[in-house]
Amino acid sequence: MEKLLEILEDIQPGVDYENCTTLIDDEILDSFAILSIVSELEDAFDVEVTPVEIVPENFNSAQALWEMVQRLQEA
Repeated sequence: MEKLLEILEDIQPGVDYENCTTLIDDEILDSFAILSIVSELEDAFDVEVTPVEIVPENFNSAQALWEMVQRLQEA
């Protein structure tokens, strides 16, 4: 989870990722940030994020992102 938080902070600094649950709903992350996150997650965690996974529920919070990463690592 710490690595994920570092990735998020690098892409979009100054956000309280540990507590924010509306990253998409409040437009904190834009489409470019999401694509950057996907690329970084794939490299850092050796997973493949398919288009099916790129939905607001998976990107609204760091916790949701972390759960997606763990799910993809198990697949």
